[in-house]
Amino acid sequence: MALPALSEETRRRLAACSSATLATQLFKRGLRNQVMQGVSRLTPTAPTMVGEAFTLRNIPAREDIDHIGVYDNHEHPQRKSIEISPPGSVLVMDCRGDARCASAGGILVRRLEVRGVAGLVTDGGLRDTPDISRRNFPVYCNAPSAPISLTHQHAVESNVPVACGGVAVYPGDVIVGDAEGVIVIPREIAGDVAAATYEQEKLEEFVQMEIAGGRPLPGAYPPDAETKARYETWRKKQK
Repeated sequence: MALPALSEETRRRLAACSSATLATQLFKRGLRNQVMQGVSRLTPTAPTMVGEAFTLRNIPAREDIDHIGVYDNHEHPQRKSIEISPPGSVLVMDCRGDARCASAGGILVRRLEVRGVAGLVTDGGLRDTPDISRRNFPVYCNAPSAPISLTHQHAVESNVPVACGGVAVYPGDVIVGDAEGVIVIPREIAGDVAAATYEQEKLEEFVQMEIAGGRPLPGAYPPDAETKARYETWRKKQK
């Protein structure tokens, strides 16, 4: 049975949370490999990225199949994924960590932005990166790469389980990206993780104040009963 759409409250909370704190909450739930490796933010002025995964799987290219004429076919899986990624989703491209060529470029990224997609993540390369980097649209990639995708990537299919940055990504998983990285949250626990992370960050905000005020780590971090009591008093004043 399909899960309901991600609520606006969950989206708002996730957008206010760091990938570091989200990673801690997932660790507490036994999930230790949810942060993508070799993937970093290309667009530093873009907001935090939050959306449900829509995926594209690539395999290695082959010269007799991957010629420039394939782009004349409007059903080409790479081009089609750009057109069918739902608004509010994050397009996640599985390129096997191979950045020897671009998995997309400026025009395709612009189309995603115009269509209302929430962001793009690829563990491959991207071209036109000087232009893309100035946009206010969340984009994450392995590295800049000028060669066209057909050089090393053969797009196969959309909206299937993939690997990106060494993490398993299933369609509908919640993708969050900030300045530190990209994290994958299983869809069925996204609401609980968002709520717990939001509260953890409020507590850590208070602990930061305690440490800045001269309190030593013992008793402050992790907080003991007395620190938690002071936090609860402070938290009530914030509401």
